[in-house]
Amino acid sequence: MGSYWPAGPVMISREQRTPISEWWWTVDRLLLGAFVVLILCGVILSLAASPSVATRIGLDPFHFFNRHLLFLLPSFIVMIGVSFLSPRQIRRSALIVLAVSVILIVATLVFGAEVKGARRWITILGVNVQASESAKPAFVVVVAWLFAESARRPEMPATSMALALLLGLVTLLVLEPDFGQTMLILMVWGALFFIAGMRIVWVFGLAGSAAAGLFGAYLLVPHVAARIKRFMDPASGDTFQVDTAMDSFLHGGWFGVGPGEGTVKRILPDSHTDFVFAVAAEEFGIILCLALVALFAFIVIRTLSRAYANEDLFTRFAASGLAILFGVQAAINMAVNLHLIPAKGMTLPFISYGGSSMVSLAYGVGMMLALTRQRPSTEMASIGDINTAQAYA
Repeated sequence: MGSYWPAGPVMISREQRTPISEWWWTVDRLLLGAFVVLILCGVILSLAASPSVATRIGLDPFHFFNRHLLFLLPSFIVMIGVSFLSPRQIRRSALIVLAVSVILIVATLVFGAEVKGARRWITILGVNVQASESAKPAFVVVVAWLFAESARRPEMPATSMALALLLGLVTLLVLEPDFGQTMLILMVWGALFFIAGMRIVWVFGLAGSAAAGLFGAYLLVPHVAARIKRFMDPASGDTFQVDTAMDSFLHGGWFGVGPGEGTVKRILPDSHTDFVFAVAAEEFGIILCLALVALFAFIVIRTLSRAYANEDLFTRFAASGLAILFGVQAAINMAVNLHLIPAKGMTLPFISYGGSSMVSLAYGVGMMLALTRQRPSTEMASIGDINTAQAYA
């Protein structure tokens, strides 16, 4: 007897797929591709901006570039690894990361070295760590979970807990002091508060409190007052970095002077970190800057659209909050380079040099990829309440 071969192609059921194939068919590949392109842009711009800074301070010309690549490897592993997690695992990991980050921030305030009047870094096993970076994405996810629980179970004081968490983290950041990260956290928390459907009077109240806090910082913190005064009246202080960054846009024009041909980066102290966007403008032109803006906008809009298509409240809030965090951080860095707002010391995601920033961004991006994956109804039943699960049936 001959063997029997079924007619037509053999179909592989979902249960027979490996975890990697399951991930590949459910992850948003357009979003993943956008992040890969952004990372590659960061490598190219690091090669363009960092050698002049390293040479100026007496290091090997490729010191910062090599370290950028060194940080990139664990960051990519973190991004892909976290994207495999389920929403429930994301909640648990965020709680752990936030708790560890808060402990490290407190340790930084006690044991960290003071640099330019601020304590933001602590050395662990020979590596400088900025714990506030890892706290940001974890904080957003925990707050999103609290807001989701508040909507599902109104009797639970989840909103009050989210507010207490905000005040606690903001207090620690102000003590460092790090007002750039503080404003970023406040903006993202306020956006999540609004998305969660809270009353508009609360949103205006938060905005008023933030404005009052900024005014208080202007009156009480000389560092903040000096930056605001220099922004409002450039003649009142040293505006060398901002003026030099603006010159790079004028010098580069639409198409740039060519890779490696820029001159502004040779005198710009932070050309590889806060002002790498200006280096990109000079060497590659405004066209590349607009392409980077479009890439960041695509990532944010794509994530928000996938988030709003999801009926699970936690997934929707968390993905939206992480997208807003990512987009606002990029917008702040670009605005500083264009002298639209006072200098903040905020990195451009995956473009600027910085180990703590890159790994923390990879963690946040990994959660964005995980939360925007397409999940069947049987899996969604385990991450939400029974009403949410029935909505997917």
